[in-house]
Amino acid sequence: MSTKIKNICCIGAGYVGGPTMAVIAKRCPHLRINVVDNNKARIDLWNSSNLENLPIFEPGLEEIIKKCRDKNLFFSCDVEKNIAIADMIFISVNTPTKQKGIGAGLASDTKWVEKCARQVAKNAKGHTVVVEKSTLPVRTAEIINNILQASELSSKSKSPTFDVLSNPEFLAEGTAINDLEEPDRVLIGGDNEKAIFSLTEIYRNWVPEEKILHTNIWSSELAKLTSNAFLAQRISSINSIGALCESTGADVREVARAIGSD
Repeated sequence: MSTKIKNICCIGAGYVGGPTMAVIAKRCPHLRINVVDNNKARIDLWNSSNLENLPIFEPGLEEIIKKCRDKNLFFSCDVEKNIAIADMIFISVNTPTKQKGIGAGLASDTKWVEKCARQVAKNAKGHTVVVEKSTLPVRTAEIINNILQASELSSKSKSPTFDVLSNPEFLAEGTAINDLEEPDRVLIGGDNEKAIFSLTEIYRNWVPEEKILHTNIWSSELAKLTSNAFLAQRISSINSIGALCESTGADVREVARAIGSD
């Protein structure tokens, strides 16, 4: 089972998928990267000759698109074709809050992720590494894997095989390109060492090895959610401290600098 990656497909041309694949294309000119989306209007914007029309504004993104687009970075609506030729597939679709059913108003809706998994199961050829890029509830990888394994069992001909990895993003709006070019860490969770190595080899083209962290897949999924929770907690805490500063005459900037030195 080879782990040599040549063709990458990213399902989802949104805020995470587009910039992430652009940076990988820049740093890995030996890879062919296809970003696919069913939203034709969005794909047309990614392909626009006027780079000011890109669907996402991030400092530095236009320069990368100008350098890589139509060379080793391509945007299209041909989802099935690009799944079929891919060695590695990133799932980077929205996970909005559920509007109905159990967990409505609280839980993430994973229907688009599950739909992507079914598309991959139907169209993939040979061995494919499937990478969770979306922010997902813990153990979503199990759902994805079950869908993919069902495809393996139901196929009458030589069936495709799969490995599932978790590789959550840690991006901030306005600094996404810098966060991708110089990440604090890259987190890769999985159970198969060869699959983990194949994704690690991509990031090693520009990320120092000590910043690439390996975990099991559940730890990776939970680490992303915990990171978001800790950030929200810090913001909430400093807002409360700010209110105390106003009533006591303290300077919130000085307090933040002092406690941040711990």
